[in-house]
Amino acid sequence: MKRRTIILGGAAIAATSLAGVSLWPHRQRAIAAQRFDWKGSDFLSGGTRAVDLATLPAPVFRSHPNCIVTAAQTLGPCHVNDVPERQDVSEGKVGLPMRMALRIVHADDCRPIENAAVEIWHTDHRGIYSGREAAEMCTSGDLEALSGLAFRGRQLTNSTGQATFLTTYPGWYQGRTSHIHCRILADGKELLVSQLYFDDTLNDIVYDQHPDYVGRPARDTRNSDDGIIPADAANHIFDFEKIDRGVLSATITIGFSS
Repeated sequence: MKRRTIILGGAAIAATSLAGVSLWPHRQRAIAAQRFDWKGSDFLSGGTRAVDLATLPAPVFRSHPNCIVTAAQTLGPCHVNDVPERQDVSEGKVGLPMRMALRIVHADDCRPIENAAVEIWHTDHRGIYSGREAAEMCTSGDLEALSGLAFRGRQLTNSTGQATFLTTYPGWYQGRTSHIHCRILADGKELLVSQLYFDDTLNDIVYDQHPDYVGRPARDTRNSDDGIIPADAANHIFDFEKIDRGVLSATITIGFSS
C-alpha cells in the first residue's frame, strides 16, 4: 500500500491506512508560513476533466481539535441563489484540480450532521466569480463568467456528515486572501455562513509556479493582511494532501454548537 503524506495544520504526517483515522496534530499558530515539499509542476493542470472522484483515496479528516464551533463570516456580494446540486462545480474551467471534502458535525462530540445542505462558491483561476446575479464587482463584467455558474454548487451531507466537491484551486483578487465561501442549512434553516482558507505558503506555490496561475500580478493580500479572516484563522484553514496523480485534496471539519 502506498504511503500518503497529509499536511494537517502545517505538520506533515505519513500514513499507510487512513480509513476512519483519528489524527491529533500539534496546533499551529494562526498565521504562519508552513513547509510544503511540493512544486506547482507536481499537480495536474487544465481543470478536472481527467479526474474521476471514484478512483481517489478517501479524504482524511482530523477528529479533535478541529471539532470546534466554526465562526460565522460575511455572505459577501458574490452569492447567487438556486445553484445546482452537483459534485463537479468547475464547468470545465481550467485550474489545479482539487477534491474538497467538508465534514459537518456537532462541535461538542464530533457527531455527524446528516442531510445538511452544503453550498459553496469561489472564484476561477483569474480571481473572478461567475453568475449574472452576482454584483458586477464580482464578475468584472466578464462574458465567460456571466455565461454560467462555474465554481458554485451544493450537496446534502451523507451519514458521516460529509459533502465532497470536485473543483479547482481558487484564484486571488484585490484586497482579499484566497478563500472559499460556504453556507450550511438544515431543515430549511440557515445554520452558518462562513469562509474557508488556504495556507499562505501553498498559495505561493500555486500562484508562482502552477501553469494555470502564473502570469498574473503578485497578489496583494496574504492571510495576515486580510480584514475578514477570523482571529482563530488556523481553525478555518484546510488540511491538504497531494494525491499521487497530481490532484490536491483539501479537507476541513465545520462544527456547530449543540
